[in-house]
Amino acid sequence: MSSSMQQERGLLLLSTVSSFTFAILGIVLGSLVGSLVIIFDGAYSLVSLALTMLSLGAAHYLHKPEINKDSSQVAMIAPAVIAIKGSVIALMCIWSFYSAVEAVLAGGRDINAGVALAFGMISVVGCYGTYRYIKAKSKNISSALADAEAKQWVMDTVISASVLMGFVVAKILMMTQYAHLAVYADPTMVILASIYFIIVPVKMVRQAASELMDIYSHSGLVHAQNIK
Repeated sequence: MSSSMQQERGLLLLSTVSSFTFAILGIVLGSLVGSLVIIFDGAYSLVSLALTMLSLGAAHYLHKPEINKDSSQVAMIAPAVIAIKGSVIALMCIWSFYSAVEAVLAGGRDINAGVALAFGMISVVGCYGTYRYIKAKSKNISSALADAEAKQWVMDTVISASVLMGFVVAKILMMTQYAHLAVYADPTMVILASIYFIIVPVKMVRQAASELMDIYSHSGLVHAQNIK
């Protein structure tokens, strides 16, 4: 196995471990403190974990020595995986938006802001650190899969920053005459994050679909020329 292949696999494995850690931490802690946005953060990490495992499977297949790297079918694998990743993330954003709107209409959500603030800070540092490492290392290997992982961690970092910001706002509101509005901080952050984040996966899907169409068109042209 070449050095670039080993690096790509190592980055995907790192992303897998990080996603699993933040998924468990977010879902468990979010359920304990009653925070929709922490659960959203954990659910995103869980989705990222499943998608990273998909990338690992694709990378393992693509690096098999018996695979013809020049065939159009093989060339379609990476963009197809990226298209699937983007589609799943977009669907999760839509689901989260709907759940948050329901929470607002139901009167908001009470949360333990102190515990939530601690989670937010740990999550921001951890997610950003993972993103920076993957981004820096992937520059040397020219891997579309590793680049897609970096984009996922950008989103997770901003989600975590939104979580932290929401809890800071909630904590401040609790100390003012507007304390009754603090219950809306949590679902509002999910709504804003969902609207913002859906842009990234839509771009991922659009770019991957364009690549797939180019590969398909090129393979069709080559096939037609061979027939002639």
